[in-house]
Amino acid sequence: QVQLVESGGGSVQTGGSLRLSCAASGYTYAVYYWAWFRQVPGKEREGIASISGSGTTYYADSVKGRFTISRDNTNDTLFLQMSDLKPEDSAMYYCAAARAARSGIASLGRDQYGAWGQGTQVTVSS
Repeated sequence: QVQLVESGGGSVQTGGSLRLSCAASGYTYAVYYWAWFRQVPGKEREGIASISGSGTTYYADSVKGRFTISRDNTNDTLFLQMSDLKPEDSAMYYCAAARAARSGIASLGRDQYGAWGQGTQVTVSS
């Protein structure tokens, strides 16, 4: 009952920056946790960053210090600011929402989330 639509993906050179957006609609008032995931063909979907309803954030080691997750509650939009991009960041990026989730590393677990966007492709070239 929560619909998510990602946007902002594209191609960027190594070291560049990109901001992804996730527009939410539906029963967003029931969402307590939001997160960004990424996936490449043949691999498991990987949790990158999460943010709780109270604003607590958590990042995977692979993106810590380079990516920033944030929310605009007035517009029901989730953001992922990506900087110092590397070729290994190339993936399909998905946003996700959950009514509740464990904090810390557990908030990056795929099974915690019940609503997903369709994904937006990010390609980083050297």
